[in-house]
Amino acid sequence: MEAKKKKGIIDYIFQFAGEYKSAYIKSVIYALIGVVFSLAPYLLMGDMVRKLLSGERDFKVYLTESLIMALCWVLRVVFHTLSTNTSHKTTFRLIGNVRISLIDKLSRLPLGTVQGMPSGALKNIIVERTDSMEPILAHVVPEFTANICAPVMLFIYILTIDWRMALISLATLPVAGIAMAWMFKDYEKPFQRTQDTTKTLNDTAVEYIGGIEVIKAFGKAESSYQRFADAAEDNANSFIDWMKSCIVPFSLSMAVAPATLLSVLPVGAIFTMNGSLALSDFVMVIILSCGLIGPLVTVMSYNDDVGKATSIFGEIDNLLSLPELVRPNESKAVPNDHSISLQNVHFGYAEKEILHGIDLEIPEGSVTALVGPSGSGKSTVARLIASLWDVQEGSIQIGGTDIRELSLSDYNSKIAYVSQDCFLFDTTVRENIRMGNPSATDAQVEDIAKKSGCYDFIMGLENGFDTIVGGSGAHLSGGERQRISIARAMMKNAPILILDEATAYTDPENEAVIQKSVSELSKGKTLIVIAHRLSTIIDSDQIVVIRNGNIEAKGTHTELLDSCRLYRKMWKAHIYAKDTDETEGGADV
Repeated sequence: MEAKKKKGIIDYIFQFAGEYKSAYIKSVIYALIGVVFSLAPYLLMGDMVRKLLSGERDFKVYLTESLIMALCWVLRVVFHTLSTNTSHKTTFRLIGNVRISLIDKLSRLPLGTVQGMPSGALKNIIVERTDSMEPILAHVVPEFTANICAPVMLFIYILTIDWRMALISLATLPVAGIAMAWMFKDYEKPFQRTQDTTKTLNDTAVEYIGGIEVIKAFGKAESSYQRFADAAEDNANSFIDWMKSCIVPFSLSMAVAPATLLSVLPVGAIFTMNGSLALSDFVMVIILSCGLIGPLVTVMSYNDDVGKATSIFGEIDNLLSLPELVRPNESKAVPNDHSISLQNVHFGYAEKEILHGIDLEIPEGSVTALVGPSGSGKSTVARLIASLWDVQEGSIQIGGTDIRELSLSDYNSKIAYVSQDCFLFDTTVRENIRMGNPSATDAQVEDIAKKSGCYDFIMGLENGFDTIVGGSGAHLSGGERQRISIARAMMKNAPILILDEATAYTDPENEAVIQKSVSELSKGKTLIVIAHRLSTIIDSDQIVVIRNGNIEAKGTHTELLDSCRLYRKMWKAHIYAKDTDETEGGADV
């Protein structure tokens, strides 16, 4: 397989700039015009020296050229401002587009791909890393161009004066170049180390903050903090070690490169004394050589920024290149109904296969319960039906149509999915429920809350429906989060409803209320339920027993008690646990 071509900063800029390429080009043109005006004062200054040496004594001549010099300087500032203003506006638009593209990409990736990425790393790329490109793109693009073109133009002009002096003015560059080559030897290794340690530090910080409750509960504050401290120290050392290795060659190159007069003055003086270089030309070369290397030094100082931007663009490009769920932009077929059919479904995580050829028919409007031991594959089946992953072999059909022939938007409109780990956004209860149907009125939100059996507890909150739930719903209990999630799913009113342990954190009393509400609201819908409490699914149209990624048995509650040993064992364990809970509860009273 042909190796992927390594991209440079310009390749990435044009890849992500899209419709804004012309704006960046305009910014560069403004910068070049500014360069021309910045060079003009040098030429006018040299002309004034020539006239002075030739005996010109008319003050008006020098005043006129001085005013022209001032005007050129003003125009240089004007065009520099236009250039940076254009590049800033364009960069902010580019960064906005990149972030939108990244978030949109995450919505099209398989859930397993997203869950396999540390949340800290994703947040770092989308927020901090992308944001850090702003000064690089906004300044480097126009200023890099300007600082390259300015010395080139000066050098060409010095060539027209005296080619020997043009070459002499570059005498310090080889020494500075050798020092820079020394500094950039094995550059990628320390640079990559800084990037890796920064990511590790960010991930460790997110993990430490997110797991602070567990850390405190198990008395692991000291060891967990030490991990963070070690990551912080390693990150600091990666930069310190890199800077130590660069300080000598960097200082040498920065000191030697701009010192053009070290070669220009003695050699030019010799040429002038032997008559091969006019005094006025010598003075002009001295003036021009002072502005020859400075811009190149500025360009060299951008190297770290260019490397950083290239690294960030590479991370963004890698993320945007991840394989997506295989779905068309527009649906290729229309399902006949909302029945579900799994045919020879195989699926696994990484190298381990979890489902081994599942065949299952779920009629439209029926209630199907998936049960089995932990890790048997129940939730995996539900997530595959919800299109959070793609099957690796076989197919899942809705109404006789393979779900891979439906667009994500069309398919998502048919599915309402409530997982055990319910996520609520840091906004009001009302807005969290309304996300099921963004066009719903306040009255409709409150009505669905009543029908879902969570109206009373919502009204008992500090501000009722206008209570802020906190990040991930942190201000609410697990059961309260699940009940709001169910109300949100009901608000969507999708024809297929999947409840994956949706009442796991709910107490028995409220669970009965929720079960009754769900039963009423899901009439006529295709309902798939995963539950460990078997008493909640005994009235299902069919119960599917899954073990080790295979369907062990299926049937009604009564049929399975007679025919399936595993189900019978699970039922007895459930009844025993239920009786124990009731006994302990009575003793407490």
